[in-house]
Amino acid sequence: MKLPRVVPSAEALPDLDQYSAIIDVRSQAEFAEDHIPGAINCPVLDNDERARVGTLYKQVSPFEAKKVGAALVAHNIARHIETQFLGHPKQWHPLIYCWRGGNRSGAMALVLSQIGWKADLVEGGYKAYRREVIEAMAPLSGRLRFIVLCGPTGSGKTRLLGSLADAGAQVLDLEELAAHRGSVLGAHPHASQPSQKMFESRLWDALRRFDPARPIFVEAESKRVGRVHVPDPLMEAIRSGQCLRVETPMPVRVTLLLEEYQHFLADTTQLAEQLAYLAPLHGNKTIAQWLSLVEAGQAGEFVEAMLRSHYDPTYTRSMTRNFPAYGDALAVPIADAGQETFAAAAQGLHGGRQDIG
Repeated sequence: MKLPRVVPSAEALPDLDQYSAIIDVRSQAEFAEDHIPGAINCPVLDNDERARVGTLYKQVSPFEAKKVGAALVAHNIARHIETQFLGHPKQWHPLIYCWRGGNRSGAMALVLSQIGWKADLVEGGYKAYRREVIEAMAPLSGRLRFIVLCGPTGSGKTRLLGSLADAGAQVLDLEELAAHRGSVLGAHPHASQPSQKMFESRLWDALRRFDPARPIFVEAESKRVGRVHVPDPLMEAIRSGQCLRVETPMPVRVTLLLEEYQHFLADTTQLAEQLAYLAPLHGNKTIAQWLSLVEAGQAGEFVEAMLRSHYDPTYTRSMTRNFPAYGDALAVPIADAGQETFAAAAQGLHGGRQDIG
C-alpha cells in the first residue's frame, strides 16, 4: 500500500513553490482565520459537520464520533476528487495539512496516495506552520535592509511605493497586506482586514521571498495598522533603516487624498462615524465644522483642515521618536500628482544612485 510522505514543517515550508497545490482540509472557519499562503480550502469536515462530530465526541463517545466523522470525511474527500482533482496528471504533487497533521489531513493524503499521486503531509499541521511563522519573524527581519519612505499624510508614499515596485525594486507594502491605510479614515471600502494571524502569514510569505542582498522599500508606519499590528522584530528592523523624506506641496497632498478617499466623501454618514473617534482630541464643534465643509461641497478645504489640525502637528515628533535616521533623511521632491512624476522619482531611487541602498 502506497502511503503519503510525512514531511517535517522545517523541510516543507521553506520551499512551498515546489508543490503543485497546497491543500488545507480544515473547516471554512479555520481556513478564514489563517492558512498557509497559496493554500486552497478543501474541508473534509465543514463548519457544521465539525461541530456535530465534536459534540458527539464530548457528549456520547469517541467511538460514535469517529463513525459519523469517517462517513462524512469519506463523502467529502470523494466530492473534492470528483470536482477538483480528477483532471490532474499523475505527476501532480500536493502538500496537505490540517490542524495538527492528524486524522483529517491523513485521510485525504492516504486516498490521494492510493490513487497514485505523490501526496505529502505536513508533520504537525497548521500548528507547526504557525510556530514557524512566529519563530522565523526575527531572523527573517534581521537579515533584511529597509529603506523607509517618510512623509506626512497625503505626501504620496503609497503611490511612490507602487511605482518602485513597477520599476523592479523590492517593496514591502504593509498597508496592502493589512488591507488598511493606517489612519482613522484608512479602512478599505471593499476589503475587510485580515486576522492578526493572517497578517503575520502574509508578512512571513513576503519576507521569505526577498533577496537579502538588495534593499526593501517600505512606508514609515506606526506599529498598528488598523486592527492589526506589525510584529516587534519586523518593526525594529524597519525603524533602524535608512530614511527618505517625501516632500509634497500641500495642494498636491490634498489632490492625492481626494483621489484616495472618494468613498468617504460620497458617504457623509460613514465619514461622520469615523470622525467621531477624533472628538476627544478636537472637540465636537471642530468635527461638525469639518463635516459641514464636506456637505457644502468644499472637500478640498476639509482635507486641508484635517491635515493642518490633526495629521501634521504630531508627525515630526512621531518620526523623530520612532525612526532614529529620520534627521538624516534625503529629500525626495514630488511636484505634482501625475503618475509620470512618481515613476521618475521611483526610477531615480531604484536606478543605482550611490547614496540610496
